[in-house]
Amino acid sequence: MTTIAVTGHMDLAESTVPLVQEELRDLLRDHQGILVGVTCLARGSDTLFAEAVVEAGGRLVVILPSRDYRQAKVKPDHAPAFDRLSAAAEVVTMPYDTANREAYEAANGELLKRADRLVAVWDGMPPSGKGGGTADTVEQARSAGVPVDVVWPTDARRGS
Repeated sequence: MTTIAVTGHMDLAESTVPLVQEELRDLLRDHQGILVGVTCLARGSDTLFAEAVVEAGGRLVVILPSRDYRQAKVKPDHAPAFDRLSAAAEVVTMPYDTANREAYEAANGELLKRADRLVAVWDGMPPSGKGGGTADTVEQARSAGVPVDVVWPTDARRGS
């Protein structure tokens, strides 16, 4: 069984979504039925990854950064996918009441503790300095010796 975690941008351009979906399917194809996917299930990359894991017959683990994450951070347009995927997953809630930078960093740390590999849907830009972002998680993974597969298709861009 291989455990693959995900980090990635939430603000993928609409034209980028099918490109990322195809690359994620290709990446996970070798792990059909023997896969555990770990995600925070944020909109964008995390959700696309979770859908690809389920499609590949894998088991899903959702790491929620805080107890209020669903109510405070999941927007109405993302709620149906979030609820459907989390209902099919093992859900782990970090010990934070409020979704904030500290909670996100802890959730990313939990992702990496569980991961054999990390998939990063990432444009390669350096960390913003705020912490808890995609580039920060990639740096943490690489520092910890967790192999990172970067998914950023040709013609991919951010901004919805």
